[in-house]
Amino acid sequence: MSSIGKIVKISGPLVVAEGMRDSNMFDVVRVSSKRLIGEIIEMHGDRASIQVYEETAGLGTGEEVESTGEPMSVELGPGLIGSIFDGIQRPLDDIRRVAGNSLQRGVEVPSLKRDPLWKFEPAVKTGDKVTGGDIIGTVQETDIVLHKIMVPNGVEGTVKSIKEGEFHADDTVCIIETDKGDKELSLIQKWPVRRGRPYKKKLSPDMPLVTGQRVVDCLFPIAKGGVAAIPGPFGSGKTVTQHQLAKWADADIIVYIGCGERGNEMTDVLNEFPELIDPHTGKSLMERTVLIANTSDMPVAAREASVYTGITIAEYYRDMGYSVALMADSTSRWAEALREMSGRLEEMPGDEGYPAYLGSRLAQFYERAGRVISNGTEGREGALSVIGAVSPPGGDISEPVSQATLRIVKVFWGLDSNLAYQRHFPAINWLTSYSLYADSLSNWYNNNVSADWMKLRARFMAILHDEAELKEIVKLIGMDALSAGDRLKMETARSIREDFLHQLAFHEVDTYTSLKKQLFMMKLILNFNDEAVEAVKNGADIEEVAGLPVRERIGRFKYIPEDNTDEEFSRLSTEISTELDGLLRKEQD
Repeated sequence: MSSIGKIVKISGPLVVAEGMRDSNMFDVVRVSSKRLIGEIIEMHGDRASIQVYEETAGLGTGEEVESTGEPMSVELGPGLIGSIFDGIQRPLDDIRRVAGNSLQRGVEVPSLKRDPLWKFEPAVKTGDKVTGGDIIGTVQETDIVLHKIMVPNGVEGTVKSIKEGEFHADDTVCIIETDKGDKELSLIQKWPVRRGRPYKKKLSPDMPLVTGQRVVDCLFPIAKGGVAAIPGPFGSGKTVTQHQLAKWADADIIVYIGCGERGNEMTDVLNEFPELIDPHTGKSLMERTVLIANTSDMPVAAREASVYTGITIAEYYRDMGYSVALMADSTSRWAEALREMSGRLEEMPGDEGYPAYLGSRLAQFYERAGRVISNGTEGREGALSVIGAVSPPGGDISEPVSQATLRIVKVFWGLDSNLAYQRHFPAINWLTSYSLYADSLSNWYNNNVSADWMKLRARFMAILHDEAELKEIVKLIGMDALSAGDRLKMETARSIREDFLHQLAFHEVDTYTSLKKQLFMMKLILNFNDEAVEAVKNGADIEEVAGLPVRERIGRFKYIPEDNTDEEFSRLSTEISTELDGLLRKEQD
């Protein structure tokens, strides 16, 4: 039920109105004659506190506030892919056509375009029984995304009529006869953003989200339906890492939320993604991407809504049976919006002024990820993986947002400013990062890539940790004090760091590495190490072993195109043995 009240107090994006007794929490309201959009976030009797998602300058007390009687919802249907929305799902390109280059207050445009005609092909026929989640037909949304039109959750009945042909998004294409009367279905459905979309069953995370980034796939993998955090100081590469994951992750749909990042970073996404060719489909990356831009110079309050808008869209595609990857950059800016609104509501602050419920709000967001069996009789499997960037001031992850996030997520990719300054990309610190999915994914890697995968990974991790300890000794007494075995371990660790973990994002070959090629790279580095250990035991000089030409060729293996890796791997494996045998014969002579 809608109601009309009067403004009695204005505090930045927070407006207090009286006379709103018939309204409910989280109802959408229109504020003043300018029709600014807002949401009720607190109720006391007939007094409502409203979070306004647009600039409130110029508003005065006594102006009207009208409740729509509906919660903040998003429109779900064809036209989402390739679009760029603000934090409350207003299409920025349509607003520009209506109001010019500068965002105007109170502009009302539909979230999904009503002009295009979509070719609808029915998947059910008259007389079929359907329930929430069932697919009644399909629309080819882009060349690579088949949009599945589903029965809205909570609707159950018999198909009374269904049409085939070209329709606008809001045209009726199907009528379902239910116990409560006929229900008309169009290509669009709405869903409240703060409520997770239901599903039949949640599955265990035992399948990796392959990203093509070696440090992620090999050392710190994320599962499909998993959650990960990328904390790091400014300039350490959070946004670039998320861009890489968005470009190359093995996901059918990408939802990228710029909740508080700088405008130029979102511009990079807009400029890059349409030109990038998706390696899985050969089409433009924008043909499977939804962008939500609520940058640092846009209204602060709308940052809070933007993550819910994005994850609801992601859940919608998950319910179709797609694997979806959601990037949130950055959740720190989102938490700052929570802190500002909490302060204006005069709530009791928690650590560093953040609201006491910060942890629970973060948990409510991240728990909507997962690999699930969707509603409907078909039982489709879909996955929603969430990767959130965190921007702790000065890189200090002891601050509340980082700590609350780490208690929830299962993967921690800790970015290191020292690595970033050394131009080591991705700047993920292998000593502080971790993945709690590694054990549950071991069977998949062993069965689908190689039975040796987890053993090789464990050896890599052990060598890198040993190197950290040896570096402390070297600082005290110098490299010459190390034994030949320890010197060789240092050389192998350097090869792992520089040849395997370091990856060039802008190199056409090195930007993405398949799991098969990653396996070859691990084997080459460790094969050289094992044979070099034997050679040193038999009298070879460690300096000459470290300087063998084959080491440089192993380092260049990452630039070998995927098609030639088998041949090059065999050749290099032979060269390792040949050069070390030659060195031994030379020593013996």
